[in-house]
Amino acid sequence: MTKKYKLCIKLVIVTLATLLIMSSYTGCTTQKPTLTFADLDWDSAQVHNRIAAFILEHGYGYDIAYNFGSTIPMFVGLTDGSNDISMEIWVENQQEAYDEAIAAGTIIDLGGNYLDNWQGWLVPTYMIEDGLLPADISVEDMPQYWELFKDPDDPTKGRFYSCIAGWECELINDEKFDVYGLKDTYNIFLPGSGAALLSSMVGAYEQREPWFGYYWSPTAPLGLYDLTPVAEPAYNASIWSTNHACAYPAVKVNICVNSNLPDTAPDAVDFLEKYETNAAMTSKALGYMQENEATAEEAAVYFLQEFESVWTQWVSGDIASKVKEALP
Repeated sequence: MTKKYKLCIKLVIVTLATLLIMSSYTGCTTQKPTLTFADLDWDSAQVHNRIAAFILEHGYGYDIAYNFGSTIPMFVGLTDGSNDISMEIWVENQQEAYDEAIAAGTIIDLGGNYLDNWQGWLVPTYMIEDGLLPADISVEDMPQYWELFKDPDDPTKGRFYSCIAGWECELINDEKFDVYGLKDTYNIFLPGSGAALLSSMVGAYEQREPWFGYYWSPTAPLGLYDLTPVAEPAYNASIWSTNHACAYPAVKVNICVNSNLPDTAPDAVDFLEKYETNAAMTSKALGYMQENEATAEEAAVYFLQEFESVWTQWVSGDIASKVKEALP
């Protein structure tokens, strides 16, 4: 082999090595972007953020960041690109801003996270199990059972624990009591805070005593305690706008992303389009969080362990395997 031939071979080898190195550096420049979540200031949003983030980090290889804040600034951040993802947009609660952002093309709605959020009136299920109330308890039945719920301040009537004074549901519940004819047999008690309302429920539950009141889901208490809704006529928009004499409407709780995300992280968007839970799952995760004094991260891990059959439907088999391997 001549020196000239050997030199040619060396040049080919050096060239190939250089191309490989350049290819490696090129790969570095196309590294996946960091995904920033709107870390809204309530537990369910933070838990859903961390469920999605765990999958995106360990399954898809994204770095994750969080911006903490309340509804308005976090929504603005979603429209201007400071936030990439919001796991809980309560659409009807911010309808005008939502409509403007959709029309302007600054956000994309990927569909519902959970659409069965609920608010209404409840009694402990053990009252039904103990034969004190019928299984199909409704507002029409409540007048005949008022003595079970005697108001300690006025034993001639039962007590109903309404929502916190100043909340919109205070006025709605008051109007419902009028049209359902319950004011003849019940007094409406207004707790001074969310903690006081919760305390009334938990105190009665732990003593297995009667309780009749208002609450909402998803929340930790409805993940921890077994309560039964007191049935009302089905929600009807016309009736609701007239006198609220029907069940509370559910509010759409949707996943929205900044409009640039499909270009910068298409696989993340594809995953988030498939992400769907319900209020019961969310309440169970929140109940775990409260009962174990757990962080949102720990509640997310609990969710992924508890509902494996659910979230594995959102991702491919190889992604699911990576996520499972990362779980403690």
